[in-house]
Amino acid sequence: MRIVRVEVDGQPQWGQAEGDVIHFTRGMAGARTGETAPLEGAKLLAPAEPTKIVCVGRNYVNHIKELGNDTGDLPREPGIFLKGPNALANPDESVEYPTWTQNFHYEGELALVIGQRASQLKPDDALGAVLGYTCGLDLTARDLQKPDLQWFRAKAADKFCPLGPWLETQLNPADVRVQLRVNGETRQDGRTSHMIFDVVQILVYITRYVTLEPGDVVLTGTPEGVGPLQKGDVVEVEVDGIGVLKTPIV
Repeated sequence: MRIVRVEVDGQPQWGQAEGDVIHFTRGMAGARTGETAPLEGAKLLAPAEPTKIVCVGRNYVNHIKELGNDTGDLPREPGIFLKGPNALANPDESVEYPTWTQNFHYEGELALVIGQRASQLKPDDALGAVLGYTCGLDLTARDLQKPDLQWFRAKAADKFCPLGPWLETQLNPADVRVQLRVNGETRQDGRTSHMIFDVVQILVYITRYVTLEPGDVVLTGTPEGVGPLQKGDVVEVEVDGIGVLKTPIV
């Protein structure tokens, strides 16, 4: 099932997309209201209403190598950083190239949205806390990662997390293809089976320390092939079984 969040009369509205029809629901995972609308032409919004966006860094071996961080052993636990709700951007929404960076990078990722309050998850019940999966774009001011105490400017600035186009509830996240294209040219092409820490391990680790709330987002890391963006570029993140997230850089 596809769960969508769309704009109706200037307000966000959740729904379930079946074929070309949106069946509106009472909230993110609520019952249908009986009202419908065509999916074609609907203004899609980021399919999440998070209190926080929890991100995993350096979760693919070849990505670690390309950034020059492979001088020691592989990570023994997930490396976590945060983005705030301010970082969300909608599908097809333009993102301005920040004036304060000279090295603006793309990172395509599998993202997931939490459907129920989750704390101290165990491996057997971790995936049950996930409402659905979507495409995520972790935008990064690469030149600001090293000088800052934390990655606040580099990762968590406004619109640094485009998300969408919708949530797919029936995806098996163990081995799906994650691609990123810039102006139609493939720059990243990996599989989630190559992650150092899989989705279950990530959820168990995060909820050992932090309670995830319904609507929270988790980004699972990016494959190799990251690189700089320019004004005028169009970025597409595609995850098999979900769809395509498009983000123009202006």
